[in-house]
Amino acid sequence: MLALGQFVRAASENDYFVPLGKPPEAPPKRISGGEGVAPLPLPATPLRRSERHRQPTPPSLFGKVIWGEQGSFTYAGAANTTTIADWNLCPADLQHLFQKVQGQLGLQYTYDEISLPTFAGDPDKMAVLFFSGVRTVKLDDASLAKLRAYVLRGGMLCFDSIAGSPYFTDSVKALMKQAFPELQWHTIPGDHPLYHMVVDVNTANYSPNVSSKTPEMEGLYVGSRIGVLLSPYGLGCGWDDHGVPLVSQAQFYQPDTATAIGMNLVAYAIGYNRVGMDESKPELFAAADEKTPTDEFVFGQIEHEGSFNVHPNSATALLAKLRAATALRVNLKREVIDPGKDDLSNLSFLYLTGLDDFHFTDQEVASLRGFLQRGGTLLINNGLGLATFDKAARREMARILPDSKFEDIPLSSSIFNDVVPVQAADYTPAVAMRYGAALKTPKLEGITINGDVRVIYSPIDLEAGWEPTEYPMALAYKGDTATPLGMDILMYAATH
Repeated sequence: MLALGQFVRAASENDYFVPLGKPPEAPPKRISGGEGVAPLPLPATPLRRSERHRQPTPPSLFGKVIWGEQGSFTYAGAANTTTIADWNLCPADLQHLFQKVQGQLGLQYTYDEISLPTFAGDPDKMAVLFFSGVRTVKLDDASLAKLRAYVLRGGMLCFDSIAGSPYFTDSVKALMKQAFPELQWHTIPGDHPLYHMVVDVNTANYSPNVSSKTPEMEGLYVGSRIGVLLSPYGLGCGWDDHGVPLVSQAQFYQPDTATAIGMNLVAYAIGYNRVGMDESKPELFAAADEKTPTDEFVFGQIEHEGSFNVHPNSATALLAKLRAATALRVNLKREVIDPGKDDLSNLSFLYLTGLDDFHFTDQEVASLRGFLQRGGTLLINNGLGLATFDKAARREMARILPDSKFEDIPLSSSIFNDVVPVQAADYTPAVAMRYGAALKTPKLEGITINGDVRVIYSPIDLEAGWEPTEYPMALAYKGDTATPLGMDILMYAATH
C-alpha cells in the first residue's frame, strides 16, 4: 500500500495517483407496480406489488482490467482517508457510460472486472478489454502474450489515460510495441468511423490547459479495424460527468466530448467485433497454390510502412470466384511484394491498399515506375475510403508518374465489362453521406500509359465487398457490385 496526499504540481507519476471519481452506484432496486400479474413464464404464483422482479443481466461488452497497486489517500485539511487503485481511480466511469448508451441509444450492455490471469481471451464473449490509469502500466510476458492472442482473434484493447498522464501513455505505447512489434502507432484520422458511428465528433472540448479543438486518439490497426486504441487525454471522468479537480495539470476531454466519443466507441466495438473475428480466420487455398506459379495469374500485394493488409481474407475470396467463373488460371495465394527488394519482372498485377499515410523509398518509386512502363497493372484501393490514404496514394503516384494524372474511367471501358458488365453501383450508406445520393455508378480513376489504363484507383473501398463482412460507416461498395467489378479488373489486368 502506498500512502499519498494532495499536491500542487506533478513531479512524478505518483502525483497523478489520486481519487478521480465516486464509487459506482448500487444497482437500482426495481419494484414492480400494480396488482398481481400472470407469470410469464413460470412460476405460477403471481408477484405482488411489493415483490422485486429479477431483471435479466445485460451482456458484458467491456472488461475493466485489474492491474497495478492499491494506495491510501488523505484529503488535504481532512482526517478521512480512502483506498485507491491504479486500475480504478474513477470507479463509476464505465457504469455511467453504459447508462448513457442505454438512455440515448437504447442499447443495454454492461461491463465486468477482469483479472488477466483468469481471462479466457475469447472476443466473442468480451469485445473490449479496458485499461484505465495514470501511472506506468507493467505487464508480464504471459499477460502480453494473452493480450496479443486476444486482439489477433478479433478482440480490442482500449487504454484511457484518465488524467492525461504521460507516464501511463508512454508505458502503454512501449508495452504494445513489445506485444505487436510488427505494428505502428497511428493517429486516428477525423473521418474514421470511430468518430462518426452514432455522433459526429468533428471538434473536441478539452480541459482549459489543452489548446487543441481536434479529437485525438491513437491506434494500432489490425486488418481494417482498430485492434488497440489509446486515448492520451482522459475519457473516464467525462463519462462520470466531472473534471479532474485534484490534478491541476490533468489533460482530459470535457464531459460532452467524452460522452460522444464513448458512445461511438461502444457502437464501434459492437460493429467491428464481428469484423475482427471474420478477418482473423486463416486464408484458405489448396496445396497446389503453395507452389511457385508459372503461367497462373498472381495477385501481388504491395507491402509498405503503413497498414497494407486491410482486409486479410478478401483477395483470396475474390480469386476463388474468378477461378470458378472464368477459364483464367488463377493462383489463390496472395504474394506479398516488397517493391524495393523483390523482382517485379515476372508480375503482371500489383495491388496497393491501406488506411493511413505511407511513403515509398526512391528505389521503390523507380521499381514501380519500371513495372508500369513494362505493361504491368496497378490496382489501388482506399481501405474504408479514408482521406489520409487518398492523399498519400495520390502523392506517391505523382512521384512514380510525375507527368501523368488520374482521370475518371468511362463506363464504356472494358474494365467495367470483361467478366460481368457493371454499369450501376450499390454502395454503403456512408458513401451517400460523402458523395451524395446521386452517385449510382461505379467510381474508378485511372492513369493511361501507351493507350492502356495501367493504374486503376478506387477511392471507395472495393475490397470490403469481396467478402460478406459488414464494415459500419465505411465508404465502400456492397458485395453485389464489388465482386463482379473486382473480377472485371483482375481479368483486365490479366489480358491487357
